[in-house]
Amino acid sequence: MLEKKIGFIGCGNMAQAIISGMVNSGLIAPANIWVYDRKAETNQALAQQHGVTAAESAESLAREVDILFGAVKPNVILKVLKDLAGQLKKEALVVSIAAGVTLDALAGVLGHDRKIVRVMPNTPALVNEGMTSVTPNVLVEQHETDEVVRIFSSFGKAAVVSEYLIHAVVGVSGSAPAYVFMFIEAMADAAVLGGMPRAQAYQFAAQAVKGSAQMVLETGQHPGELKDNVCSPGGTTIEAVKVLEEEGFRAAVIKAMQQCMAKSEALSKA
Repeated sequence: MLEKKIGFIGCGNMAQAIISGMVNSGLIAPANIWVYDRKAETNQALAQQHGVTAAESAESLAREVDILFGAVKPNVILKVLKDLAGQLKKEALVVSIAAGVTLDALAGVLGHDRKIVRVMPNTPALVNEGMTSVTPNVLVEQHETDEVVRIFSSFGKAAVVSEYLIHAVVGVSGSAPAYVFMFIEAMADAAVLGGMPRAQAYQFAAQAVKGSAQMVLETGQHPGELKDNVCSPGGTTIEAVKVLEEEGFRAAVIKAMQQCMAKSEALSKA
């Protein structure tokens, strides 16, 4: 169990997913989680739901905590952290979930002697199946990085990633749920075309994607090998695979992700 006080500035969907993940997994005593959102009703709702501590102000929270989560929107995070920098304990760790905001930009407002971790979760965190990248600056000690990985592993999977790979993370996990939802929707449309009721079509398509992903994670087999196992000679599956290849399915995915990564890079320099 983590014997630290953890504070959240901003309590939107992602912060709430992190809080419920930590509480439900027993990683930390709820009273050691402090929350402050500019909407007072959000603070009260979280305090009632999880037993966390609702702070009176962002400043009082910053003075108390050992780990501060900056969970406000990317366009305001630097201003918010700059205002709180003088309130933080010297050894406090700052974790930012703001997309596109670099470690250097964060250090610019917090001070270059501050331990900072940049993380990028994705929306499946809301259903305990998140994939989060964890990028510490050089001042963060290994045991602290391990703690942050543990926090994000309480509602999915987490891995340490160097900052130069952050745009690849955006492409392969941050933005990726959208492509997967499109794939599920397209498969369901085809099933409806084949006569299946819409609700049932979504269930079959979504479960097929979920189960296939689980096979990749659990078997350790190459995705191509798993695909080969489904393709009987002269059968139905290889017929579908042939059409996907003809229509440039893989090339379209790669091209889309390249555009996504390029956009991520452009935004981080803006």
